[in-house]
Order: sequence, then C-alpha cells, then structure tokens
Amino acid sequence: MPHTDIIIIGGGLSGIGAACHLERKNKQKSYRILEAREELGGTWSLFKYPGIRSDSDMYTFGYSFKTWDNAKSFADAPSILNYLNEAVDEYQIREKIQYNTKAITVNFDSTKNSWTVSTLNSKTNKSETFTSNFLFICTGYYNYKNGYTPDYPGIENYKGEVIHPQHWPKDLDYKNKKVVLIGSGATAVTIVPKIANETAHVTMLQRSPTYVGAFPNKDKVAGLLKKILPKKVAHKCIRFKNITTQVIFFNVCKWWPNTMKKLIIKGAQKELGSIAAQPHFAPNYKPWDQRFCVAPDGDLFKSIREGKASVVTDHIETFTENGIKIKSGEELKADIIISATGLKLLAFGGTKATIDGKEFDISKSLTYRGLMLSNLPNCIFFAGYTNASWTLKSDLTSEYANRLLNYMDQNNYKYVIPKVQNNDMETAPLLNLNSSYIHRSQNEFPKQGSKTPWKLYQNYFRDYKTLRINKIADKQLDFK
Repeated sequence: MPHTDIIIIGGGLSGIGAACHLERKNKQKSYRILEAREELGGTWSLFKYPGIRSDSDMYTFGYSFKTWDNAKSFADAPSILNYLNEAVDEYQIREKIQYNTKAITVNFDSTKNSWTVSTLNSKTNKSETFTSNFLFICTGYYNYKNGYTPDYPGIENYKGEVIHPQHWPKDLDYKNKKVVLIGSGATAVTIVPKIANETAHVTMLQRSPTYVGAFPNKDKVAGLLKKILPKKVAHKCIRFKNITTQVIFFNVCKWWPNTMKKLIIKGAQKELGSIAAQPHFAPNYKPWDQRFCVAPDGDLFKSIREGKASVVTDHIETFTENGIKIKSGEELKADIIISATGLKLLAFGGTKATIDGKEFDISKSLTYRGLMLSNLPNCIFFAGYTNASWTLKSDLTSEYANRLLNYMDQNNYKYVIPKVQNNDMETAPLLNLNSSYIHRSQNEFPKQGSKTPWKLYQNYFRDYKTLRINKIADKQLDFK
C-alpha cells in the first residue's frame, strides 16, 4: 500500500500549485497527486468551447511564485495550460502525478492518524489504495461530468442541435449558422464574441442581465513595470496593484451599490454606442451579489455594436421546430442552440469521507479559515475567492498548509482537527453569491459561521495576515 506524507486529490490549478509550494517550502515531504482525468489542468483542459479563457487577470490568477510573461492579461485555456505545464516541469512534479485515478472514498483511521484513499482507474476499472498522513482536497467545486441544463419545455420538438459548453463537440460547425445561446454568465460572455465573426448571427438569450465590464487585455502599467524592473519584482508589483484594485472595486460596489450600478451601466452604454444598454446590461440586483463578468477589450460589446450579435432579455415559453418561442411571442430561429446555463456543484469532487468507517457529513461542518472543516482531521481543502481570482486564496491556503505542517513537525504533532467552541453560533452558506447554480446545491456544501475563524471575509489582505502572519496555534485547533 503506497504511503506518502500527503495525498493531493486533483491535478488542476490548485493541486499543481499545492505541489509547487511543497517543493518550495517542504521539500522533505513526500506526496502524490491523484488526478481523475487523463491530463492535468482541470477546468483548463476539460472545457473546449471557443474562446475559453480566464475572467480574472493572470497576474493574480497565476501563481505568486511564477511570473506571467504573456502580454495579455486575460489568457486563453491553451496559454494557461502551457503555464501550468511550465510550473510542473520547473518544480519537477510530473512524475508524482497519477492520472485516470479517481478518489472514491477517503477514510481517516484515528488509531494510526492516517488517511486511506480508495481509488478507481477510469481506463482499467481497477481499484487501488493509497495511504497518507494528510489530505489536500484540490477538486474545485463543480461536477466535471455534467453541466446544468434546465428542463426546457418542448425541447423534443426542436430539429436542430442543442449543446452544453461543458461538452462542446470537436466537429461542431457553426459557420454561417444562426445560433441562439441561452445564458448571460461568464461562459456566454466568452463564447458570443468568439463565434460572432463566423456565424450568420448569434443571439444571447438571457432570463436576467449580468453586470459586464470592458477591461483592456493589455495592461499598460504592467508593460511599463516589466520594462524597468527585474521580472520577479515586476510580477510582485503588478500582482499587488491588481489585488488592490480588485479589493477596492469589490468593496466600493458593496458600500455604494447604486452609484456603482449607474457607473457600470454607463460604461456598458459607452461601449454599445447607439444600442441601448437598458434592459440587457442593467441587472435588478446589486453589483457583486452575483459574479461580475469581464469583456476583454470590450469584445462582447463590439460584436453587438457591429450587428454580429444581439441580446434578448426574456423568458423561454417553449422550444419550437426551428428555434425558441419567448414569452413576448417572438420566435428566435436557430440552427444551433447553446445552453450556457451553468454548472452543477459537487463538494470534494464527489469523494465520500469517513472517519473510522463512519460517514462524515460535509454539509454539517463549518469551514475553519476557509481551508479546513470542523471535526475533520488532517485535511485541507482548497477553495478560491468568489469576488477575486481563485488562485489568490489557493496560494494563501498552500502557504498556510506548509506553515501548519512545519509547526506540527516542530512540536511532534501527528494530528490536527478544528473544533467549534460555540455550538450556538449562527451559520450561513459557504458560497456567498446569489446565483442560481449556488442555490441549487448549497445544502451539499459546508457552512460558514458568523465569527472568526469560522467566517469567510472574501478579503485577500485580511486573509494574508491571518494565513501567512498570525500564529498557527489557535484554541479552535486541537493538536495531538
């Protein structure tokens, strides 16, 4: 039974980052990465739809320890995969990744203070077992097998092709075709301008609008800093600048939501020219109640302004033989319909956890500093920010994990478990966005508390102090 100090479940952005941090800060620790798919990269190798890219700038979406050298701030999937593969080779972790190995169950043995991970090989269908002292859960939070598709009325009548971006066909021919894309989130905002130049026309059909902002894809300040400063110093300066901008923008939206709403809509109107921003880019919720979408160089607005794409805000009444009939009575004709309707969430990648053979209910636990769960020993889970780049929190989690491992070694501890001292504390959902895909699955996820260290603040600078500066020892942590 192969044993390592740490098992990392998931070979995506968080899992690769966690391994790189171990190589940097805890090189003496042995580890293994178990990746369910046939290649690393997670989201960035799974999704194949046109234009797939990061909607966070790469100076913050990339790692703190690895510079982003591309001129573009918002990178496409191939560029992100290349970046990840460079990190894998730079830190020599490729041989420690085991592919096609899905973690089915994990069990903590309190007599041995170790985890047993039972896996299934997706190619051979063979089972394999691994043991470790610690678990790093780096599986993200959504279902890789299936995206979310509503039960559309009359869909059986439609004669064209219906696809979900999570399962984009390799041979899909949308050239000179009429396309209707259902959705208004980041995926829709990405796909529409990418295919608009080749389709006969693409219509973005949304039930409700999303806040969309146009941001330059080349950061002039970053370009200047790269010219005058050493590469690593420039990267740190640009990263700090962008983190600060993100934090300020989020908080200003929360403090003065009505003012910011007007400014964001005004910005959309400026990009659209003579085409009205109302109602298609004027949501009925406050900025950052749901995730803010980015249009690099205003590409979405440009496609609409040039007449290659259009936006319709209405409800679907029924699918027809030739398209979609909406509540207003209009029929949107389409050769292809893209259902960009969101994700299905999945806690811990669907892995079932037990302690001494007894089921551990993730949904009844509280998150400790957004990286451990109450009553779950020797386990760290990686979850990013909802209001900023995912990797910012993932990086901080890795930094904390290495500090924790060193602290335990120095004190000869083999076991750590977060314990809630106040059982009467109020709780709230873990993910704090008012989005449909979160509401559908929030009962399957851990909760957050109302007080530190159980409350999530979604603030990088506060987390930096907590996870990188404050002492590890905490009365909420039980060490043995």
